[in-house]
Amino acid sequence: MSLNRFSKLGLYAPLADALEKLGITTPTEIQTKAIPHALAGRDLMATAETGSGKTLAFLLPMIQRLSRPGATRALVLAPTRELALQIEANAKTYGAAARLRTAAVVGGQSLQKQTRALRSGVDILVATPGRLNDLIERASVQLKTIDVLVLDEADRMLDMGFLPQVRRIIKHLPKARQTMLLTATLSREVERLAQELLRLRES
Repeated sequence: MSLNRFSKLGLYAPLADALEKLGITTPTEIQTKAIPHALAGRDLMATAETGSGKTLAFLLPMIQRLSRPGATRALVLAPTRELALQIEANAKTYGAAARLRTAAVVGGQSLQKQTRALRSGVDILVATPGRLNDLIERASVQLKTIDVLVLDEADRMLDMGFLPQVRRIIKHLPKARQTMLLTATLSREVERLAQELLRLRES
């Protein structure tokens, strides 16, 4: 029996097994390139279209690095409620192997219900910028323990005018963290944001 190719990227057995049970044994191009760097704790920027497997490219190494339940240590920012809920569903599926708790805070849903979910304990927080800023202003979310920050579809976030809100969120995060930025297009604005947030180094 051949070794699951995700294991060859450095993913531990429970995650590789969870993927294999869903029929996922061959990493996509972005997963092959991103997962080893993400597992090593490096900041990264990746350009990836919808359907390229970018969600697992950042989620799988994030789950492995968190390894066990604790404080809120990972934050994923997404531009839309639909994308945030999709990421939440994937994080719950694969994070179950490590008993990690995931919650999404997005507009259009009960603020009180989301606040209760945060109080009960969350390891991976998925959020849209507007709703997360609402919770920050209400002192209903704790971000001082964040180890990993992901900005998914960063180009759409900028196009939708979320940059000021993203910057307000960043001020509440520890400077010592891993940051991953994913984008479908590489504009000058995205490049400037990457220079502002990432500590990129030659591999």
